[in-house]
Amino acid sequence: MRSRIIMSMLTGATLLVSALLGATTARSADVPAEFGTDWHDPITAAPPVTKPENTTSCQVTVAEAQFKDFTPYEGTYAPPGDCGRKWSKVVLRMDGKVKGRQYDRLGYLHIGGVEVLRTSTPQPSPDGIEWSVEKDVTRYSDTLRRAQPVEMLIGNVVDDTYTGILDVKVTLTFYAGGPDAKTAKATPDRVLTLQDGNTLTTPRNSERVIAEVYATGSGGGCEEYWYLTVPEAAPYSCKADDGPYREVRIEIDGQLAGIAAPFPTVWTGGWSNPFLWYVVPGPRAFDIQPLRYDLTPFAGLLNDGRPHRIEVSVVGVPEGQAGWNTPVNVLVWQDEKSEHVTGALTKVQAGDLANSSTYTPGTEHRLDTEGSHRLTVAGYVDTSHGRVTTTVRRSLTNTSVHTWSDGENPDRLDATWTDDETVTVDGRGPARTTRTQRSYTMDGTTTLGAGDRLRTVLTLGDRATVTETYGGRRVAWSRLDDTYTGDATYTAFVPRDQRHAVGTTSERYRLYGSGGCYDRSLVTAQGVLTEDTRGC
Repeated sequence: MRSRIIMSMLTGATLLVSALLGATTARSADVPAEFGTDWHDPITAAPPVTKPENTTSCQVTVAEAQFKDFTPYEGTYAPPGDCGRKWSKVVLRMDGKVKGRQYDRLGYLHIGGVEVLRTSTPQPSPDGIEWSVEKDVTRYSDTLRRAQPVEMLIGNVVDDTYTGILDVKVTLTFYAGGPDAKTAKATPDRVLTLQDGNTLTTPRNSERVIAEVYATGSGGGCEEYWYLTVPEAAPYSCKADDGPYREVRIEIDGQLAGIAAPFPTVWTGGWSNPFLWYVVPGPRAFDIQPLRYDLTPFAGLLNDGRPHRIEVSVVGVPEGQAGWNTPVNVLVWQDEKSEHVTGALTKVQAGDLANSSTYTPGTEHRLDTEGSHRLTVAGYVDTSHGRVTTTVRRSLTNTSVHTWSDGENPDRLDATWTDDETVTVDGRGPARTTRTQRSYTMDGTTTLGAGDRLRTVLTLGDRATVTETYGGRRVAWSRLDDTYTGDATYTAFVPRDQRHAVGTTSERYRLYGSGGCYDRSLVTAQGVLTEDTRGC
């Protein structure tokens, strides 16, 4: 894809629409020959958030705003009065609508400084679209029990050309009653944010610590599509000295504490072709999930009552170049029977970072990238229920082949990222181990052909396998496979009504394991939903 095309098209939760519970699909005779001035509201195949039945619920409006520029919405949140102070579930819902012409935009919602939602927006039709995002935010219950300041921003530009005003409303629905055992175990006692930008002081009786980092590469520059960057020697529009390998690191007092592979999110203007995303967005685009780091091996160190420096960095970003945002939440579980939980960090073993990008010139330019890194950290805490040792092992890999011809046409990427994490907790009784194997894939080509017809063919994959063992025996498992495919063509460099765009997209979301099965497939053509099927 040519850089000038990309820069003109790109800027910088579970999605629900009214059709989600029974989408109406079109017959082939109802599908237009090309995109018109309206299309189906955005929809994903991901499952809706499950909600408790036969219980009292209370709804609170958190934010209601029209975003026309980069002025944040500021308000005040107050907890519901009729649903108690403990909830079986808390569900966030964001409803949005926009019409006219507008780029995709990135946004966040903070309650009491805690980031509870990071999202991006669809691109509208001239006639207007509506969309909704739902997210389970029960884990932020500690924050939600008190009145809190609210800040929300979806940065936007509205002028004579880009007319779309983002009209958004966010609510929280609280379901009364105590959580079940699984939810209670997953819900932290405290939710903390960093003070003065990068310091953290935990309660002195912390026995488990998890950091969330909502890492996004965005902002309209090359880090918005970091996976396409090349070293200086290669003739391509987006440069990075060490190529496209990216790794999000977290450090405590200068000590490496965690590593993670960023998810290669494609926003709804991505790959120079908004017609790929008008109805079905790419995986995670509207519900950006945080990277999670188990910092429990550091709990004994953090529990000394003093502030500790927490820093997040992204490996591979050229020095001085902006484009990444990395807000941090810290989730803490406390030992209620202890005033001070002591412990020690016993092991930090980082492997050498392997990062090789080999450029091969020719009629077809080629960049082969291979990157990998390993980290093991271990530590113990002496709790009221005995000594508990936590060992975290994480292994990252990235392989990609990027080929392009002169003028960056055609332009192709075939890339895979893996993030394999094993957490073993050993205390009284058999050891419990959770292994999470994540795999992200991207395989796409953009070509500018005769008559300036721009075609993008793209497949994205978001996959994960989670296995839990207790004393070496498997007690739970799940597998996720979320696959998106798209093929769209339009005439570039002309007004919207002259683009004569056509495109087909599909998504299949499968989640199955010891907890049950979910399987849903969507297919669209020229902005019309032609298939909505469910398996299992």
